[in-house]
Amino acid sequence: MTSIDVGRAAAEDRSATDLAARPADGGHDGRTASLRDVLGAYVGLTKPRIIELLLVTTVPAMFLAAGGVPPLLLVLNTMLGGCLAAASANVVNCVLDRDIDEQMRRTRRRPLPRHAVGPGAAAVFGAVLGVAATLYLGFFVNWLSAGLALAANAFYVVVYTLLLKRRTSQNIVWGGIAGCFPPLIGWTAVTGSVALAPFVLFAIVFFWTPPHTWALAFRYREDYAAAKVPMLPVVAPAPAVAARILAYSVVTVAVSLALWPVAGTGWLYPTVAAVTGVALLWESLQLLLRARRGLTDAALRPMRLFHWSNSYLALVFVAAAVDPLLR
Repeated sequence: MTSIDVGRAAAEDRSATDLAARPADGGHDGRTASLRDVLGAYVGLTKPRIIELLLVTTVPAMFLAAGGVPPLLLVLNTMLGGCLAAASANVVNCVLDRDIDEQMRRTRRRPLPRHAVGPGAAAVFGAVLGVAATLYLGFFVNWLSAGLALAANAFYVVVYTLLLKRRTSQNIVWGGIAGCFPPLIGWTAVTGSVALAPFVLFAIVFFWTPPHTWALAFRYREDYAAAKVPMLPVVAPAPAVAARILAYSVVTVAVSLALWPVAGTGWLYPTVAAVTGVALLWESLQLLLRARRGLTDAALRPMRLFHWSNSYLALVFVAAAVDPLLR
């Protein structure tokens, strides 16, 4: 498992960095306050809010793979190993992107730009988390899941962060593959093998990622431009970006409905996927109509789509988890 952030859910970790930025409460001595600040900074590096989103796509895949409730201990071990893996990827990303974070108003309060943690110490912390995640998943889940988590982390760090993010507006399209691994990890944790159904879940996240990310990038377009990160809203006119968001949303909904015959789900899943899909398409269409009217970035209200896309993904995956319980 790795960060589903890859430029699109960066807003999700703001509360974690705010926590790291807060001074200790009064009534404690300097040593206690210093320790709290340091621990808060290390927690902020892991981006806990993004890890929560990853679990939303991991655990439902386990329920679907088990055809019901998977063993509780297996779920807990998979969640813990996945959290360690995602935390590792997020920490390494913070180290590699610290120069960008210093340029962006949204991210300059993260631990590394604030110099609350040194890059060397953060790199060691990320490496230790990565080794711990691989070993934990290997020994307590299975080595296939451990290998997938390691591959996701490597893809996120090398392909997205180092090769794509600063070079192409397609960065999130292909770099977002790293965030598609959690359903595969959850499925293999239960079955020990891969199948077509988890790849459909993988594809849902893949096609969902660009609309979700580009909506956020609309909101922080000036930040990305200042940091010279070529997110699509920075390099393309708003109507063209909104049209592409709508196109990806259409494919996302179509792929989500494909899980119905592939996994043999009952009535709940396709109903939820269809209803929430219509809402996603409606929000995407409204964004396109506003963009064609030549409105300002603020008047486009892209965060409506961003927040709804979070809810959409969660509802679709929860429906995939609950559906086998009803059968």
